[in-house]
Amino acid sequence: MAHSIQVVSERNRVLRQRVELEDFEDLFVDVPEAFGGEGSAPDPHDYFDLSLGACKAITAQMYARRKDWPLDGVSVVVNRDERDERHGVYRLDVAMTFHGALDAAQRTRLEEISDKCPIHRLMTSATVEISTRQRD
Repeated sequence: MAHSIQVVSERNRVLRQRVELEDFEDLFVDVPEAFGGEGSAPDPHDYFDLSLGACKAITAQMYARRKDWPLDGVSVVVNRDERDERHGVYRLDVAMTFHGALDAAQRTRLEEISDKCPIHRLMTSATVEISTRQRD
């Protein structure tokens, strides 16, 4: 299944980009002022990190729903350590809170299941192949 995302530079902005996804409102991406942007929107790293947090929450919720567990919601905090990114190490620390009348075993299982979310697996065990070309 092909999924297309279009990224378009905004003419009146320095580095701000508009992201168009079919059937959704536009998203925006920028970089902090320290890097020449305006800091007017999340930067690409933010979207990378939030993809992991959102996927983990959704995966836990889907599992709890299937098991008919009393999960009322999930809160996720993703902290980034990018100090060694230039050396090939990008660290994300994910802290999850499961809201609801769950016992300790259920909470532990939800944490384990969250590690099986598609984005976690993509980030940690997949080979991602990227081809870049000019488009006319």
